Amino acid sequence: MIAKRLRNLREENNLKQKDLSKLLNIQQSAYSKYETGRVNVPADNLATIAGFYNVSIEYLMGITDIRDPAPGRK
Repeated sequence: MIAKRLRNLREENNLKQKDLSKLLNIQQSAYSKYETGRVNVPADNLATIAGFYNVSIEYLMGITDIRDPAPGRK
């Protein structure tokens, strides 16, 4: 689920894998492995990605379909 959500969010924002790899300070090939599910995303990178897209980690993980990082907060 994480892999699919990462790719969908990236494509929705018209970004390339190299853009996210720069954000995370990793090689593009490493980020590609996140999107294919071949490598688990480390917790610190998951938090960075969630913050970048303004979504919750739970959303990235597929625990919820609610993107808002703090549902109910105004």
